[in-house]
Amino acid sequence: MVLIVAVISFITSFGAVTYLVKNNKNIRSALLEESTPFKQSMRLANYTSGIDFTYAAEQAIHAVVHIRAVQRAQTSARRADSREFDPYEFFFGERGGQQRTPQPRTGFGSGVIISTDGYIITNNHVIERANEIEVSLNDNRTFTAKVIGADSDTDIALLKIEASDLRTLPFGDSEQLKIGEWVLAVGNPLNLKSTVTAGIVSAKGRSEITNERDSTKIVSYIQTDAAVNRGNSGGALVNTMGELVGINTALYSETGSFAGYSFAVPISIAGKVVADLKEFGVVQRAMLGIIGGSPQEAKRDDDKIKVLEGAYVSEFPENSSAKAAGLEVGDVITAVNGVSIKSFNELQEQISKFRPGDKVRLDVDRYGTARNFTVELRNAQGNTDVVEKTKTIAEVLGATFQALTDARKRELNINYGVEVSVVNRNGKVSDASIRRGFIIMTVNDQRVSTPEDINKIVSSILENASEDKWMFVRGIYPNDRNRVQRYAIDLVD
Repeated sequence: MVLIVAVISFITSFGAVTYLVKNNKNIRSALLEESTPFKQSMRLANYTSGIDFTYAAEQAIHAVVHIRAVQRAQTSARRADSREFDPYEFFFGERGGQQRTPQPRTGFGSGVIISTDGYIITNNHVIERANEIEVSLNDNRTFTAKVIGADSDTDIALLKIEASDLRTLPFGDSEQLKIGEWVLAVGNPLNLKSTVTAGIVSAKGRSEITNERDSTKIVSYIQTDAAVNRGNSGGALVNTMGELVGINTALYSETGSFAGYSFAVPISIAGKVVADLKEFGVVQRAMLGIIGGSPQEAKRDDDKIKVLEGAYVSEFPENSSAKAAGLEVGDVITAVNGVSIKSFNELQEQISKFRPGDKVRLDVDRYGTARNFTVELRNAQGNTDVVEKTKTIAEVLGATFQALTDARKRELNINYGVEVSVVNRNGKVSDASIRRGFIIMTVNDQRVSTPEDINKIVSSILENASEDKWMFVRGIYPNDRNRVQRYAIDLVD
């Protein structure tokens, strides 16, 4: 009889627990209430033992690439560039000894294939100033990559290799990431190819790792404790479903090696940036037109502020779309299109998803009164026009330049100069009658040793407020080294 009662009791209890688990009910037990003086509800955790990362890792390693970026050596003149031309040095080299030959600089990083036809997303700092970019796939194939576009404000760049049928990573929804959610960091740390590490999302909307004060910069990182090191930059942050949710960008360390925290640009930001780079060659950055910060900090000087989470409006720049829509200094923006925001960085992250001309709905707290505004976003020029890609210096001049090798310098018996390697028809260099092979020694009395030297000088001329924008070139032709040639190029269109 006792056995029958025990069996019936067990079945009843097991059935009740099974029913509650199935229906995800909250349970309060007498034992729990007796174990703590605090009123707490007991929840049945949605815990899955033995989380499997193998699927996500398998998807990611085939889509993450190794990037080798080479910056050619630059030779800078040891004396002031503004001196008068010295014929002795022109033909026989600098007086007072030889220059030490500089070596090329090689950097390494990671990237993620996001299109079967060879588009790759990476960090801008991985490929910035590189003259040659080599991409190695997980199957050991190598390709030369070209830069489609780069954006320093988000540290995101888009590369292209000539390939097809490549493995890719689909974009996930970085805004749906939860604190504590498992993620994988996939890249090439310390040149160790196809390395996968795991961690959890430690924080979102993080900005404290930089001292950035430029309001146009987008600083809203996903923080994780997945291990990253040098070489992980540009690699993938992946959720357990094998979706790309971020681009690993930085680590917090006093030594340069992993110390517990890493940071990734959310794909909600990075994905829009590379879409713009592919379509326009430049990011179509929408501007709300406010300057501000934390309402908690602002409350120290303005005790009328009623909310402590959101983006506080402290002032408006010229041509502000937010001001035109009715926002005022002292307002706290609490949501964008229904998405709650807790900080100014989160506001920037939301606005970065849009283009000039898009309209957004803002929820605002004005000293305790809820207000709503519809704002048409503008670009940095204060309008909704598509921003055109700025011409490169090579496009402006209609020519391509290359640095001289040490052997070529010895052959010409010179220590500096840049060769004109390509001259396009109907370009400004062609109009000035400069031919291919000409060695440019100085531009506006400044010595040049690399194409970058020419770019800087021409950029300075173009940015000058003066209406006259002339480029005065001196140099030689290799077959007539005894005669210095002088040309004047008008850079005004």
